[in-house]
Amino acid sequence: QVQLVESGGDLVQPGGSLRLSCAASGSIFTIYSTGWYRQAPGKQRELVAVITGGGGRNYADSVKGRFAISRDNAKNTLYLQMNRLKPEDTAVYYCNVDAYASGIRGNYWGQGTQVTVSS
Repeated sequence: QVQLVESGGDLVQPGGSLRLSCAASGSIFTIYSTGWYRQAPGKQRELVAVITGGGGRNYADSVKGRFAISRDNAKNTLYLQMNRLKPEDTAVYYCNVDAYASGIRGNYWGQGTQVTVSS
């Protein structure tokens, strides 16, 4: 089965940087899209960044110019580079993969990693 494990979340000061990683285990035949989502306290989970099946990158307006999503296929790892962090970036960040694996098309999620931006 496919398992996603996020790491890299931490407590950082405003203006700081952080890189999140999402390591995938198991056999994934085809990736249709991969992305990062976040959920802040008291708010709905929202899209942060996505790599589409065609290879394009889409970002939420709130993170454009500050965050960058990337993928290392050789390492089966998805990354989210976060720069110039703001307190409003505080949230649990989740990675997601829409993929065909083990004979089925499915949407896979990690357990999340906490990012806290505070002075």
